[in-house]
Amino acid sequence: MKINYKIQDKFDFNLFIYVLALSLIGLVAIYSATYSNPTAHGSFTRQVLWLGISLAGFFVAYFLPAKFYKLLAFPLYLFTLAILIFVIFYGRKIYGAQSWLIIGPIGFQPSELAKFSTVLMLASWLGGRGEQEGQLKKTAVALVIGFVPLLLILFEPDLGTAIVFAVFTIAMIFWSGIDLFGLFVVLSPVVVVFASLFGWAALSLVLVFVLVGLFYFKKDLFTSASVFVLNLASGFFFDFFFKLLKPHQQRRILTFINPQSDPLGYGYNALQAKVAIGSGGLFGKGFLHGSQTQLRFIPEQRTDFIFAVVGEEFGFVGGFIVVLLFLLFFLRLLKLTSISKDKFGSLFTIGVLTIFMVHFFVNIGMNVGIAPVIGIPLPFISYGGSSLLANMLAVGVVMNLYRTRKERV
Repeated sequence: MKINYKIQDKFDFNLFIYVLALSLIGLVAIYSATYSNPTAHGSFTRQVLWLGISLAGFFVAYFLPAKFYKLLAFPLYLFTLAILIFVIFYGRKIYGAQSWLIIGPIGFQPSELAKFSTVLMLASWLGGRGEQEGQLKKTAVALVIGFVPLLLILFEPDLGTAIVFAVFTIAMIFWSGIDLFGLFVVLSPVVVVFASLFGWAALSLVLVFVLVGLFYFKKDLFTSASVFVLNLASGFFFDFFFKLLKPHQQRRILTFINPQSDPLGYGYNALQAKVAIGSGGLFGKGFLHGSQTQLRFIPEQRTDFIFAVVGEEFGFVGGFIVVLLFLLFFLRLLKLTSISKDKFGSLFTIGVLTIFMVHFFVNIGMNVGIAPVIGIPLPFISYGGSSLLANMLAVGVVMNLYRTRKERV
């Protein structure tokens, strides 16, 4: 018993079991999603291979010296910026985004590595040298660190991944100890942009709430006016930015607001996924017996809409198990943020947790029709080698920081 306690003290078995269980569920779902598709038969075998590689990467990340990650943060961040620039000019375009690098038989998305490196860099800045800087400078530099790769990813263009960068950057800044007014300044333009999706009435209402917030904080006239102008500009900026998007991206946003507006086009994915999940009932139609899945009515059913496969063939029970495993995984990560005595470790863990939560909520939302279809996979379950490897590396570092939590990195 004593030995087991010592092992648990160094290796978080709960977290590892959740990750492994989700990955194995992913293999089952990918096998079913590609079973009746002759052109995708190799997907299952490749995912098994990638799972093996990813587990090896996990253990490498787990056993490396914890101090290595602080030393790695800046050079890895610069390297990923370089490959993000490279992929804009020389990457392969898939599904409308030039976001893939192909090296021989292997293809990967640099944006997956960029998530990892940016979280590492933000944790290093906010939890290290950034602690000695003033609040404004610390926040400004953190925003630059997070938004430079975000802008490069928008040039690909990959709107879904860019949203992930925005959310985890803001979450890490908040976790670092920004005051309430600073958080208001950072978040309010985001809310204004989202409100502008739904027209002038929603935008005007949110701007009224911004004015109420500024009155509550009682800052000087110049500061309050500057923040309000920033929010007002954000609403108009979205209209400008919307016109810069590719036509298919514009249609995705408009379809999010009203899926029925294009039921045979960009609304088709979400509608078919909802039909599949709804037809699964309580216990599902059975493994390899889902009509929507096996007849391939669900587009991208091995990647973005893998949850619809689970919902159709394993029903509400299957979907509930997946959601429960994710929630347990999130709660454990949240617990680890408070265990670490080192701010770097706590910040890195909250960044990783935010990435997984955004992917989870947006992907599930896409499948049930309450979020836009923006090409965000379900972690550990959707098909994709670079995504799985990046996720496993991130969890490996979190487990490493758990192992060394009583030390200062």
